[in-house]
Amino acid sequence: MNKSLFFKMAFAATCLAYVVILLGAYTRLADAGLGCPDWPGCYGHIGVPKTAEEIAAANIAFPERAVEAPKAWKEMIHRYFAGTLGLLVFAIGIVAIRKRNEPNQPFKLPVFLMGLVVFQALLGMWTVTIKLHPTIVMSHLMGGMTTIAILWWLTLRSGGLFKFGHVDSVYLKKLKAPALIGLIIVVLQVMLGGWTSSNYAALHCNEIPTCTAGEYLPAMNFAEGFNFLHEFDKNYEFGVMSNEARIAIHTTHRIGAVITALFIIWLGLKLLLTPAYRPLKNAGIALIAVVVLQFILGISNVVFSLPLLVAVAHNGGGALLILTLVTINHLARNQD
Repeated sequence: MNKSLFFKMAFAATCLAYVVILLGAYTRLADAGLGCPDWPGCYGHIGVPKTAEEIAAANIAFPERAVEAPKAWKEMIHRYFAGTLGLLVFAIGIVAIRKRNEPNQPFKLPVFLMGLVVFQALLGMWTVTIKLHPTIVMSHLMGGMTTIAILWWLTLRSGGLFKFGHVDSVYLKKLKAPALIGLIIVVLQVMLGGWTSSNYAALHCNEIPTCTAGEYLPAMNFAEGFNFLHEFDKNYEFGVMSNEARIAIHTTHRIGAVITALFIIWLGLKLLLTPAYRPLKNAGIALIAVVVLQFILGISNVVFSLPLLVAVAHNGGGALLILTLVTINHLARNQD
């Protein structure tokens, strides 16, 4: 097995990870996160109970949650795709271990990724068994984002997607810091988005540019809104925080969106001014396009009361921003 095949596996896993992120967002936003109340099966089945006898038995076994087949299938399809991704990640890790002595063969990151996928599976289980605990749900989202970022980094490092011509090393050195800062800012903003979603706070500010009732800064409770140490014996479906706490979360996410957009647009314009280096110029165009689209999707979520497909696309846009910034960080380090 050669490096070219490793690249193909990493690229395929990146694409599959993006699908899993979209499916996870769709499942969560369609209120199907507890569509199956057990794990890894669904009411004790590999699939969703179908016959009248299976459904009756499932309802007896889980009286607190009657079978809702549409929600259950959303949850199980997400699990099937996530499980397939996990197997592919392990295949990549095994290849890396076997070929670890070959020149330029990534080793540490694929092995780390194997452990991360195991932890992601545990987070997926706890999401269900601890009934949508907000900290676990947000952590599960960020685990998915970390997985796709690492897979894309491995793809870039092993595939030779870009032709690296001569670039001013002084310019690249100056670009490394803002590229890394941009990635950190976007990751933090995605975390805020995950916290907003996991606490069902997306519509607690329902006006633009004001929050609610014509107020820019209504009553807010930041201490409650950003308490990550919730009890583990509650059902958090549809949220348990006060209105003031959820407004605090939503408002923070809005402020973060403005800060993120301003910095990312500045970084994109900086890349457009790159002297004679087309890959970075293209990355700058992509970065500005994605962040503008993401900003529009965020506003649309509020104006149109969180349409399901728009909300899912907003999650996908967050992943695209991370992938674009991973690419920029890769390009900025092409001579390392």
